[in-house]
Amino acid sequence: MKQDSTRNTSYTVDCEDYVHVVKFNPFDSGDSCSLIAYGGNNYVVVGTCRFQEEDAEVEGMQYKTLRTFHHGIRVDAIAWSPETRLDAIPPQIRFCTAASDRKLRLFTSDLQDKNEFKTFDGHSDYINDLVFAPSEGQEIASVSDDHTCRVWDLEGNEKAHFVLRSPGMSVCWHPEEAFKLMVAEKNGTIRFYDLITQQAILSLECEQTPLMSADWCLKNTLKIGAVAGSDWLIWDITRSSYPQDKRPVHVDRARLFRWSRVNENLFATTGYPGKTTTQLLVHHLGHPQPILTGTAAVGSGLTWHRTLPLCAVGGDHKIFFWVTEM
Repeated sequence: MKQDSTRNTSYTVDCEDYVHVVKFNPFDSGDSCSLIAYGGNNYVVVGTCRFQEEDAEVEGMQYKTLRTFHHGIRVDAIAWSPETRLDAIPPQIRFCTAASDRKLRLFTSDLQDKNEFKTFDGHSDYINDLVFAPSEGQEIASVSDDHTCRVWDLEGNEKAHFVLRSPGMSVCWHPEEAFKLMVAEKNGTIRFYDLITQQAILSLECEQTPLMSADWCLKNTLKIGAVAGSDWLIWDITRSSYPQDKRPVHVDRARLFRWSRVNENLFATTGYPGKTTTQLLVHHLGHPQPILTGTAAVGSGLTWHRTLPLCAVGGDHKIFFWVTEM
């Protein structure tokens, strides 16, 4: 929980294993603390965080583990359900994981006696991303190297199936656009699908590959960002299907792109996990250079806090947190 100046991280949390993925809950869970989940080689840990930036009573950061869920296999991606509530009696924790065995696992817990999980089968290759329907949380969308995007109900039944032209890398579901799904493909195409007609309605082009990650801006539904090759790219979907802005940022190749949840001009990118360190860059569209550069020992995963300009990256037995300026 200490402030760590050597690597310019604001805070770190020690973990028992390598952290493959870390995810703040993007939804309001009814509690003043933020929920965070991280995945290791065979388990998922759910905990709460509170930062001095939001609570003057806190010195630095407070972290508390709520529960460790046995997973039995490496965790590759985590999505939170909007049905997660800490203020319910009993509380409800619900999240879904993607694992290296090509299965999705839906976990539901009351943090006491009830701990259930269901396994969803269907993908025939590695699952790269997944997301819950943001309003009701009754469906989950996932994308895979098997060139499909699939939408599932909470029983694991397939409700929709979109055939892609290359591996699906990212899938986003925007709270203001509940009937549209954004799917980013490795070949540099980002498509929006209408979930009612199950047809593609709009596509964007990177004109470079490989596209590794894309995100739909929470604060402005017209803004899409991605990383492809060593560049970040930004679209305004009303203006053109080609990026309005792009910049080379990572020498070796960029890996992840995530918009801040509090400012439509703030986003973070990570480089490919190198031999020793991974670079995290925080960018502001009003500034020509990154406004924050961080390094993490072989980092993976990237997530923004729901209400603070603060992001986290997983790493070797640690989670690293960086606070940035708005």
